[in-house]
Amino acid sequence: MSVDPVELQVLTGALRAVCEEMGAVLIRSAHSANIKERRDASTALFDPAGQMVMQAEHIPVHLGAMPAAVAAVLAEEHAPDRSWILNDPYAGGTHLPDITVITPLFADERLIAFAASRAHHADVGGPTPGSMPADSRTLEDEGVVIPPRVLDEPAIAELSDQMRRPDQRRADLRAQLAAGRVGGHRLLELHERFGAAKLEDAFAEVLDYAERRTRACIEELDDGRYDARDVLEARDGDLEIALTATVHQDRLTLDFTGTAPQHEGNLNCPLAVTRSACYFAIRVLTDPDIPPSAGAYRPVEVIAPEGCLLNARSPAAVVGGNVETSSRVADVVLRAFGRALGQGTMNNVTLGSEDVVYYETIGGGQGACPDADGPGGVHVAMSNTLNTPIEALELEFPLRMTEYALRRGSGGAGAHRGGDGVIRELEALAPLSYSLITERRRHAPPGAHGGEDGQPGRNLLDGEELPAKAVGRLEKGQRLRIETPGGGGYGRPS
Repeated sequence: MSVDPVELQVLTGALRAVCEEMGAVLIRSAHSANIKERRDASTALFDPAGQMVMQAEHIPVHLGAMPAAVAAVLAEEHAPDRSWILNDPYAGGTHLPDITVITPLFADERLIAFAASRAHHADVGGPTPGSMPADSRTLEDEGVVIPPRVLDEPAIAELSDQMRRPDQRRADLRAQLAAGRVGGHRLLELHERFGAAKLEDAFAEVLDYAERRTRACIEELDDGRYDARDVLEARDGDLEIALTATVHQDRLTLDFTGTAPQHEGNLNCPLAVTRSACYFAIRVLTDPDIPPSAGAYRPVEVIAPEGCLLNARSPAAVVGGNVETSSRVADVVLRAFGRALGQGTMNNVTLGSEDVVYYETIGGGQGACPDADGPGGVHVAMSNTLNTPIEALELEFPLRMTEYALRRGSGGAGAHRGGDGVIRELEALAPLSYSLITERRRHAPPGAHGGEDGQPGRNLLDGEELPAKAVGRLEKGQRLRIETPGGGGYGRPS
């Protein structure tokens, strides 16, 4: 090691603190409820070669995929105070509402790192308010596609004017720029304190340390082949995800050959999202305290044939792939290794008009563990957001919350019981369009080792059941009710 072990821990903590402070600045500077209340945003630091050195513990589906965004601008001409923006899923993005801003960081006129943030914007244009259509077929149906480009004030104005609530979009983009600047200031302080060589060595050592710890954890798994299958609930039928996981000494291969081909709906994934879901599952299976960096993923190979659901080709629609397919990929990996599964969906609800847009994900039950019950009413797996507080929701939007409660008894029974889902019912106080992208409505979250399945979720409009993927209109006084799935139980009930 080129860095003393104690000093390495100090620097690791300092880099993590930089990412956390970037996230705090973004959340506290943003104007939209989706970022400032739900905290649907993430921040990370990358070395000059584009390797992720550290990330804040924010949204799993953002963070594992952000390296592709940095890679998309790596070859561009970088300069101080020149930031980049993108959301194109086939050029470093995930789905269009997730906008990434990347800021190169310089010291003594030398590129030393990149600060990156990704935030889910409440609207990015397109025909559907909220830009989360359940019935999209191509990217054009989902909003404004932003290939990698310089982000400056003219770009902010041009892009925001193509979206609903341009005042909020401008404020949220500036908040992302502010987060990048704070990351630059803090990293420059570390550069001045430790010196250029020591900081560069620390970057490399963090990556190597994370790799060593991940390899040690994989070695504790039994060598062999682990198979699992599951399905996504597309509008026109089920789509299968197939996995063969192979553990060989300190390496893990996740092969999705046999998965359904990309389809005409929006449950397709760019490869970066698939990798992100796999990396989250690996953190669950190994040790969550391993520094979250590119080094932790070096022992893992992800194989997804081009043109399949998990490695789609442009211009396939992807808005549901980022939120729902990613959840199922994580489920399949965990299922292969004998885990009970959580709700397996983000329960995406989008409500809006040309004047107001509201988006949220809703928590549910987590699967039970071998030694503990699963928690209830949590945002699990690829989501890690908060709920929108009722006070904030009713203050800003023409909505009234009529019920918000745990869905008692929805978790699967077992030696350890799965967590309970959530009931969330909204009443429209003005006409609004709605779009629902949900899962686990036809198929229940499975238990493990004799544990029972959790209850599947339900979507209802004035008591009438809606499908897992639905679009429509709420008139004043109508109520939309979402009952989220419970988690699977673990072990046979006594």
